[in-house]
Amino acid sequence: MNVGKLVKQESDVGQAPHVNINPFTPDSLFLQSSVGQCRRRKRTHWNDSYGEDMEASDGEPEDETTRPAKRISITESNMKSRYATEFHELEKIGSGEFGSVFKCVKRLDGCIYAIKRSKKPLAGSIDEQNALREVYAHAVLGQHSHVVRYFSAWAEDDHMLIQNEYCNGGSLADAISENYRSMRYFSEPELKDLLLQVARGLKYIHSMSLVHMDIKPSKYSEIWTSIPTTISEEGDDDEWTSSRVISSPQVEEGDSRFLANEVLQEVNRLLAKADIFALALTVVCAAGAEPLPANGDHWHEIRQGKLPRIPQVLCQELLELLKLMINPDPEKRPSAVALVKHSALLSTARKSAEQLRIELNAEKFKNSLLQKNLGNNIKSQVAEDSVPCYKKENLDFIM
Repeated sequence: MNVGKLVKQESDVGQAPHVNINPFTPDSLFLQSSVGQCRRRKRTHWNDSYGEDMEASDGEPEDETTRPAKRISITESNMKSRYATEFHELEKIGSGEFGSVFKCVKRLDGCIYAIKRSKKPLAGSIDEQNALREVYAHAVLGQHSHVVRYFSAWAEDDHMLIQNEYCNGGSLADAISENYRSMRYFSEPELKDLLLQVARGLKYIHSMSLVHMDIKPSKYSEIWTSIPTTISEEGDDDEWTSSRVISSPQVEEGDSRFLANEVLQEVNRLLAKADIFALALTVVCAAGAEPLPANGDHWHEIRQGKLPRIPQVLCQELLELLKLMINPDPEKRPSAVALVKHSALLSTARKSAEQLRIELNAEKFKNSLLQKNLGNNIKSQVAEDSVPCYKKENLDFIM
């Protein structure tokens, strides 16, 4: 993760370099614990030796190996434009109030990436910490087939830039808008597959003690070259929001249309269930429901457990699952682990596995055909090379 530069020189012996501490990693918790123990030991020692060389004790520097290094701000991370040097911009693929996302090809490896860049300078603003938290969360999530992959992050001219995996299928929000205009809806098998794929992504995120807290259609991207639907942080870039750590949450409210009521009430004990609530409403939108309200009576009816009207017939088991996912009591909502095992989605999971087997067998068959053709070509070439060549005079003699 490249979100900053060292501001101490190597010659500064005994001083810790200025690097950020990722609050989502176990190391940061261990370091904070070590600092507390160190300070307690120092206080105990000072009390035991009260009056003995008190001035010397006051002058002792704190142990630099246990003190957390100063956090690097975006301002301190300025450098020569890495964006212009390493990437060739192809087009803008998303834009919002706070940032834009660009489709870029990296000059070195020739691969395409999505580069997210803040529109306004973030240094010193409240969005700076939100942007840094997004980087921290991306970094610890690593690689997963149902989560958009993070590669690196850096700052230029007080703007944050994040290099992510590029998903070439567009966002779910775009597909829903197009379907709404053409009066077409996602079919029940497609809805089940969407629910299953995103639930798998949330299962992984929640297993890392993180929550998303801004689940909505614009956060889902399709990769046409592979099967999974992935959860992304690009979307429409309405704000710099990202995953939050469950153990010590710092919650910023997401889109009110998909926000669970307990988040507004600042009940942060079951934040993972707020993701489940938002996922249910996302599936409802894909099913063809009217645009969700941002407030008002209908907004409150949904928070009381009433599903928005869906203009197509769905099986009762799927409807009951969606109702359960928006239950007013977050404890009664299923977890992401329970969702991927739910009976309403089991057939979809089996179909996904079966589809993978079918595609694998098809690839094996094509590979065997290619190997067979290659073998035949080699035999033909060998046969041609083994035919004796006669000089023209010999052929004339025979004739």
